Amino acid sequence: MKRSAAKSTAEMLQKIENIEKEVMGLKLTLLKNLTPSDKKLISLKGIFKGVVITEEEICSAKKSLYSKIGA
Repeated sequence: MKRSAAKSTAEMLQKIENIEKEVMGLKLTLLKNLTPSDKKLISLKGIFKGVVITEEEICSAKKSLYSKIGA
């Protein structure tokens, strides 16, 4: 009885994974097919004009970004 339940649970998990993959594929297809609207794009060029970023700040940002993956 336990084997049957374990097998059906494993099959259900496999089906869920397949559905998740299919949904992700549909999302990607939809995003690729979206056409940009006619709204004017806002340029961020010059947004950091005059800002000085130190090496210490860069190292701190790297540690923060990569702390969870151990890089």
